[in-house]
Amino acid sequence: QVQVVESGGGSVQAGGSLRLSCAASGYIISRYCMGWFRQAPGKEREAVSSIYLGGRSTYYADSVKGRFTISQDNAKNTLYLQMNSLKPEDTAMYYCAVGTYYCSGDCYRKDCYNVWGQGTQVTVSS
Repeated sequence: QVQVVESGGGSVQAGGSLRLSCAASGYIISRYCMGWFRQAPGKEREAVSSIYLGGRSTYYADSVKGRFTISQDNAKNTLYLQMNSLKPEDTAMYYCAVGTYYCSGDCYRKDCYNVWGQGTQVTVSS
């Protein structure tokens, strides 16, 4: 059974940094899509960043480009999201997701994922 567990969320002031972690079990993370999504109250879940085939391609939402960095540690089977220069609009529940099937590399699409974590809350105050 494939599972992912997020950690690393918290409350920070604007301009601060956090690093989210996503530990996967029952699955090798370098296959297909792995990504981070977020959902703010009253809004749809949106793709933040993703990585395909262990780094062959990456995706960043325009709103986080230059501030967030996605990476993975294959030895630890863990995905990370380094978030710098955080803004109040980054406040949301952040979810890690894994796709265990081929999805043509469009890893920003929610339908590329079939395993989701419970989420970790990120709150950025001004």
